[in-house]
Amino acid sequence: GLLSVIQKLRGSPEQELRIVLLGLDNAGKTTLLKRLASEEVSTITPTQGFNIKSVHSHGFKLNVWDIGGQRSIRPYWKKYLGSTDLLIYVIDSADQKRFEETGQELAELTEDESLTGVPLLVFANKQDLVTAAPAAEIAEGLSLHTYRDREWQIQACSALSGEGVQDGMNWISSQIMNRKK
Repeated sequence: GLLSVIQKLRGSPEQELRIVLLGLDNAGKTTLLKRLASEEVSTITPTQGFNIKSVHSHGFKLNVWDIGGQRSIRPYWKKYLGSTDLLIYVIDSADQKRFEETGQELAELTEDESLTGVPLLVFANKQDLVTAAPAAEIAEGLSLHTYRDREWQIQACSALSGEGVQDGMNWISSQIMNRKK
């Protein structure tokens, strides 16, 4: 997984990556960020502005920007996109009433010229809930198959339990390795 890739690169100077973590409010972005940083996820409060976590791991420094998803904050998302190496977009798989809204936000984001060619990882979060839509259905609804200007991946996960999160991180590590070639 990610650790083995990082260990192979251990001899090289620390590589820094800027990752922007976006999605609608209540999608699970902060829970996911805390999970990635191996922090406690039992008490999470909504992000009013943004959180930044730097995760150092065997030669890599992942600078992850978690930006609030409330409607009043979304117009400011684009201000954080410059120099982004990877975009992680989190969707609440159980909130099917908001699929259209989240799809519109993602489509607008990916049209931004500062994200041209930037790999996209979509976490279909909250898969532990009975009402969660499958990742394949979400990918179809978001028309991810039409994204031809970038690598993308959709990953079913539960940020709360951690299930599927490592699989998404493995995809990120493969993107890092492809960039190094």
